[in-house]
Amino acid sequence: MAFRNSFLTAAFLATRALSDTEYAGVNESGGEFGSNILPGEFGVQYEFINPSTVDIYTRQNQINLFRVPFLLERMCPPATGLGSTFNETYFSEYKDAIDHITTTDGAYAILDPHNYMRYGDPSSQPTSGAVIGSNQAGAATTQDFQDFWQELATRFLDNDLVIFGIMNEPHDMDTSLVLADDQAAVDGIRAAGAKQLILAPGNGYTGGHSWLQSAGTNATTGQANAPSADYLYQISDPLDNTAIDIHEYLDVDFSGSHQACTQPGPSNLAGLTSWLQQYNLKALISETGAANNTQCANELTDLLNYINDQPEYIGWALWSAGPFWGTSAPCCGDGQPLGSLEPGVAAGGGGPPLYQTVWQAVVQPFLTPLLPGLKRDTLSTL
Repeated sequence: MAFRNSFLTAAFLATRALSDTEYAGVNESGGEFGSNILPGEFGVQYEFINPSTVDIYTRQNQINLFRVPFLLERMCPPATGLGSTFNETYFSEYKDAIDHITTTDGAYAILDPHNYMRYGDPSSQPTSGAVIGSNQAGAATTQDFQDFWQELATRFLDNDLVIFGIMNEPHDMDTSLVLADDQAAVDGIRAAGAKQLILAPGNGYTGGHSWLQSAGTNATTGQANAPSADYLYQISDPLDNTAIDIHEYLDVDFSGSHQACTQPGPSNLAGLTSWLQQYNLKALISETGAANNTQCANELTDLLNYINDQPEYIGWALWSAGPFWGTSAPCCGDGQPLGSLEPGVAAGGGGPPLYQTVWQAVVQPFLTPLLPGLKRDTLSTL
């Protein structure tokens, strides 16, 4: 037994020396579904995970990361506003999902408010609702956002395997306000006494390819927004345990909606990588994905190799698994029923879903040699 433990320790250290990937996994989309019906009914309009398929990912694929979206308006109903007053039923349902991932299966879980830095009306996401901290009518304040995060962090204070994802894909807002909202979240989380990893997004749907470019048009002023690179280096965390949250798809418009992979991930991330090096920051790619064709298999493998080879990146999660996708393709389908990354759910016509044609065929062969080096059972950190 002592010899075996020594061998495994040596293998672990050798793998860690060759790999900078600490987190590898998948999104579990579903808690944000049915956003035009509030509060909605669990199992009808929304559901967070299927525990049995999470078990497949942890016990067979041996991943260590899940990103689990929720809807702010369900967690904090508009009647009481964004802040520390929660819908306890929705929170309990969400906590059950997070506890299964972390406590039962021993994986890390990113808490993901899937709201595009908006609140109040999620019915036509990603554009509906008022920008948090803006002067738009009915907008929640940046302080409200800090209070929300302090409360949520307090409730997960003792769960070391939780990761706090500040917000999904802020866009079309003042980039200085993205920083202010991000900083308020960090301040709230740390005020709660939470020490876990935080993920801070940028503007422009937090795209890595556009990190150094103008981040779209301000929804209030109509003016071009400053690049995320101009502001996000200023994020301050007293525990130095915050990474930049990046989304990077491989299709023509970086939306993750097309089957053709025409955008080369490594070269598109080069500017971001240099920026991370300049400011001694880390990043996690919390959304990426590709369709089930040879071109995409090559491009996705190139992207994952790049992430693994660059010490500035600590991990990645593909979009998406989840209990409600059915035959629909959450990523890269051009409207075709390619199925999802949810194990055991077929594509249209009963064909193999993206779990088989992308995850098992492309991702798992890449990931398997890295498994000994993934972080396990310790506080979520950089």
